[in-house]
Amino acid sequence: MLDFPFWKKALIIGISLVGIIFATPNLWYDRADTANRAATALEAGRFGGEGQSTQAELEEQTGLWPSFLPPNVINLGLDLRGGVHLLVEVQVDEVIEERLRGLRSQAYRSLRDAGTATSGRRVILDGDTVQVRIANAPDLETARQVLNDLRQPVNDAFGAGFTGQFDVDVTAVEGGFDLTMSEAGTRSIIDRTMAQSVEIMRRRIDETGTREPTIQRQGERRILIQVPGLGSSDELLDIIGRTAKLTFHEVIAVGSEARNPGIGQVILRGGEASSQPGEAFLVEETAILTGDNLVDAQLGFHPDTGLPVVNFRFDTAGARVFGDYTAANVGRLFAVVLDGEVITAPRIQSPILGGAGFIEGQFTVESATNLAILLRAGALPASITVEEERTVGPDLGADSIEAGKMATMIAFGGILAFMMAAYGRFGLFANIALIVNIALIFGFLSAIGATLTLPGIAGIVLTIGMAVDANVLIFERIKEELRSNKSPSRAVERGYEQALSAIIDANITTFIAAVILFAMGSGPVKGFAVTLGVGIVTSVFTATMVTRLMVVSWLRWSRPKTLKVQLFSMVPAGTKVNFMSGRKIAAALSAMLVAGSVAGAAILGLNMGIDFKGGTLVEVRTEQPADLGQIRTIASGLGLGDVAVQGFGNPNDVLIRVEAQDTDEANKLVAPVVGEALQAEIAGLEVRRVEFVGGAVSDELLMAGIIAVVLAVLAVLVYIWLRFEWQFGLAAVIALVHDVALTIGVFEITGIEFNLPIVAALLTIIGYSLNDTVVVFDRVRENLRKYKQMPLLELMNLSLNETLSRTLMTSVTTLIALVALYVLGPEVIKGFTFAMIWGVLVGTYSSIFVAVAALVWFGVKRDWTSEAEAKAKAGTQFGGAQV
Repeated sequence: MLDFPFWKKALIIGISLVGIIFATPNLWYDRADTANRAATALEAGRFGGEGQSTQAELEEQTGLWPSFLPPNVINLGLDLRGGVHLLVEVQVDEVIEERLRGLRSQAYRSLRDAGTATSGRRVILDGDTVQVRIANAPDLETARQVLNDLRQPVNDAFGAGFTGQFDVDVTAVEGGFDLTMSEAGTRSIIDRTMAQSVEIMRRRIDETGTREPTIQRQGERRILIQVPGLGSSDELLDIIGRTAKLTFHEVIAVGSEARNPGIGQVILRGGEASSQPGEAFLVEETAILTGDNLVDAQLGFHPDTGLPVVNFRFDTAGARVFGDYTAANVGRLFAVVLDGEVITAPRIQSPILGGAGFIEGQFTVESATNLAILLRAGALPASITVEEERTVGPDLGADSIEAGKMATMIAFGGILAFMMAAYGRFGLFANIALIVNIALIFGFLSAIGATLTLPGIAGIVLTIGMAVDANVLIFERIKEELRSNKSPSRAVERGYEQALSAIIDANITTFIAAVILFAMGSGPVKGFAVTLGVGIVTSVFTATMVTRLMVVSWLRWSRPKTLKVQLFSMVPAGTKVNFMSGRKIAAALSAMLVAGSVAGAAILGLNMGIDFKGGTLVEVRTEQPADLGQIRTIASGLGLGDVAVQGFGNPNDVLIRVEAQDTDEANKLVAPVVGEALQAEIAGLEVRRVEFVGGAVSDELLMAGIIAVVLAVLAVLVYIWLRFEWQFGLAAVIALVHDVALTIGVFEITGIEFNLPIVAALLTIIGYSLNDTVVVFDRVRENLRKYKQMPLLELMNLSLNETLSRTLMTSVTTLIALVALYVLGPEVIKGFTFAMIWGVLVGTYSSIFVAVAALVWFGVKRDWTSEAEAKAKAGTQFGGAQV
């Protein structure tokens, strides 16, 4: 034990130092963050544009941070620094429909050019099928060849070449053929459309000079966009919300003559920005040119009127096509179409051979500038709809940071003081390891560029509370070994050996919950899972390696004759509480409470947040204490449906929830309508946060939450079954269901909002409860091997009493952290921390009175004599009380 190899010492110290070095920049966050972002901008060449620094300014900013130190810091989430979060769905079906319409036109023209008989030839688009009917039977084979030539090969996802599949299936039917999109073709369109949409959105946002946006595909047809620093989602939607599909079409007729479109023709109208708003234009559906041929677009001013216009320039191929067309059609009209609306339809006065021109309409300087940005970035292949929207004001983010800092420091200080008071010198060792643990968490999160959110802060505070658990387990084991008159060095060695199994099992079960939470969660919940998972790994490392290194070094240096691990204990030595005598009363109480929770779900229900039922949430702050009645009257009078108004911690803060509207456009208007109405009536009112979740997303989030909890329970059942026996696994699951049911019941009674962070809390409760239960089960398993003939109930009581001190110490340290977070932390995670506090209390209770009692009912594998079994069933003496 005292022979700690040099390589292991070096490795432990090296890992700890690396973690501290990478965590250090966060102590000077603003300086390191500014230098890091400047370096990134320089590397990417993003300077000199509107809203961006010059190259010289960026180089000056990089000098703010010493080059020999890592510049990486943890990214702050939008809930901490403000900004806009959008989850949008790309309407890929529009692209598929466009391909089918184009296929219909191509099929008609190609069959005509191939000489098939005009009479009886019919090409129509019916739903998702292009129906080609040929009355002249000899033309069928020619038609088949023509239609097969219209198919496009599908390349593999990596662009390595033709897969042998085509995007269209040509199926022979009676009298002709049906053309439908193949599965490979549909998948290819979806992947291509999504990749194109992500890239174009990135270009558009980069054009505005916004710092560090997050733009990534989520699922099959959705894109997540997070942009820090923006105060309103409208600013972001103005940039990314428009398709900005620019096309140039031949005009066939205008006004009253624009009617009866033939095949390959369509009627379009002038939009609000058009020079002829509302006017009808009959145009060729196939564009002469598209915005894909543009190489530049800039704000300009009309040479005659001085009004804003958008100057554009084509690439070489586009200039040639545009020049040839205008030369051949002098005197005719052509339409400039943006997103299906005619912006302008000028008459060609002379050939336009330079490949440049301008678009005029009813533009302002701002709208012309935005249109130029959109055209430079390129057109979205399809329109988008907003499924989820969250806006956090920068002031609210700053308040959350300060509250989070204060809660973390109080929690941290409280735990350090408690450990010192309880364990003295060994508490000091544990505290040093705890500081290293926090440094490792921040160092790792900084190195990978992770994003820290409010639930992430909660995960770190929870980690602080739970990090001491492994040390407490070890210290309690060392105490037991010292009671059996072992030498200090031998007691320490045996303590670490005996505690390792419980530490590994307990933390793996919690880690399982964190992994499932990461896989099933989204946004802030995923951030919580990352900090919890990383915290579990670092906690095990610091407890089993860092603390052990300090203890071994101290033992080698001081060579103590005696050893005192604990200064005071929450459980006196030799305690023999007869827990099992109350198992039937506890079972009846628990069954009644669980049944009440189930009944409450039907009678009371849960106060579902917008995460799960959809709608809009607006957080506002008033200068004076808010009049909830006045705010409710104003909001309810807007005709937006069901409106709920409630106080939110501070007397000046109010939450307003509005049910989901019928259309996306209506949902977008809810927040500004509510905000403007309140600001008109209440002086000094500030809109601090806006969240919108669509019905489809809310249903998916609810289902994902349910699946996450079920998967966590099943995964734990399997793990405990493999590590112990099936009786242990089933008993643990019963305790888990008990804890989750009682937690949900509390939310039914209190009416606290049930949202995504609460699901994170439920999964963490599962992990915490398992942590406690597995430690007890580990001692039960050990005692089953040690005491072959001890009656089962007596053995259970012995195991519970031996682990009682550790159970209470861990619960107290965790509660210190959680209570600090609840009292001092940001208001938006009060529900989360309340659930965690309740979960710790319920989890501690269930580990003793539910899990172990269930284990007694199921029985366990061991060699019983019939007499011992009979005595166990009948009851036996334990600690002077009848069991």
